[in-house]
Amino acid sequence: MSGKNSQRKYSEDFKKTIVTLYESGKTYSDIKKEYGVSSSALSNWVRKYSQVKIDDDTVLTAQQIKTLQKRNAELEEENLILKKAKVNFQICLFLLLLAKQNMMIYCYG
Repeated sequence: MSGKNSQRKYSEDFKKTIVTLYESGKTYSDIKKEYGVSSSALSNWVRKYSQVKIDDDTVLTAQQIKTLQKRNAELEEENLILKKAKVNFQICLFLLLLAKQNMMIYCYG
């Protein structure tokens, strides 16, 4: 009983192999005809499993890049919070020193 709602399950290895075929020059059309993969599935797999070479020895997948971008955004937010906290601390320290100086003037002035 095959209908529009039935979806085939493909292994991770199969998906990666299909992406490799696409990256080596096979067209979406050829892959669809030969393996029966839908355009949307192929598009998702290419987005997920395509690799980016960032230097001579390092290759990252799109998923790894996405994870790194998320972590980078988290670290940037933490950095901003710490910068604000540093400024607030410096203001408090300045006010304490100013108060101490005024107390000395008041007591000894």
